[in-house]
Amino acid sequence: MKLWTSALCLLIACAAAHAKTVVWQPTEGHVQVPVWPATPPDATPVPGPEVEKLPGMGITNVTRPTMTVYKPTGHNTGAAVVVFPGGGFQVLAIGLEGTEICDWLTSKGITCILLKYRVPSVPYVWQCDCRPHNLTLSIPSLEDAQRTMRLVRHHAAEWQIDPHKIGVIGFSAGGYLVAEISTNFDRHLYAPVDDADKESARPDFAMPIYPGHLTTGDDNKLNANIRISDRTPPTFLVQAEDDNVDGVDQSLVYFTALKKANVPTEMHLYAHGGHAFGLRRTGDPITAWPLLAEAWMRTIGVLSN
Repeated sequence: MKLWTSALCLLIACAAAHAKTVVWQPTEGHVQVPVWPATPPDATPVPGPEVEKLPGMGITNVTRPTMTVYKPTGHNTGAAVVVFPGGGFQVLAIGLEGTEICDWLTSKGITCILLKYRVPSVPYVWQCDCRPHNLTLSIPSLEDAQRTMRLVRHHAAEWQIDPHKIGVIGFSAGGYLVAEISTNFDRHLYAPVDDADKESARPDFAMPIYPGHLTTGDDNKLNANIRISDRTPPTFLVQAEDDNVDGVDQSLVYFTALKKANVPTEMHLYAHGGHAFGLRRTGDPITAWPLLAEAWMRTIGVLSN
């Protein structure tokens, strides 16, 4: 795992030299919607134009966030899930933790909304050991997430979505964004733009998968910016005990805090799986986590039995 981590850091460091300029676009047949009608709030400069990193490394320098709507295949359950790819708030793993997740969700009759949120998200600084240590709120990406939730509810009838069955799923840094919006959904971060901003940004359910940024370090206390209350949505957690990037304590501390607040929570820990396993099949039992997520969505009434 340490070798993989070192290799990933090296790839991130050298990818810019091999990147090609491209504004990411979904495949044909999907509706892509700008998150903001004009310049996003708290806009900050980035090192250059939006670029695609080395194969599998995702995209970075996102200044114009978009949400792409993937309609369910077959029966429409009315449920929807907004997807937050990970990438340390520096890049977006738009394939592994984005489009591949939408392929799974839409096959289950769930509308998938893939959020291309702003990265790099200042003031995050990527450390050489591939562990982002800044525990502050990722304001630009959280603004994008709040606005996206409101837009989805605003378009719920048009997109054949039940406005009371809209959840979020995120991976690694995207898992932290899930926790951020689950606990800061009513925090006013930007001035209302239009009627969509009258809608609630609260997710109806949340799935942080191998999340990071949730603990303060060696003392394993919950990040103070994660303000759990009885309004925090039902939560489903997955992590591997041998995750040497974010560490299993991220999920353990979050789970304990959620239970203290009486938030309905289900957690699955596996001995093996590492980090960034996504949906790609391996020989480890952790590969079956999507089946458990589907069962959980049935138990909370998002999907019918």
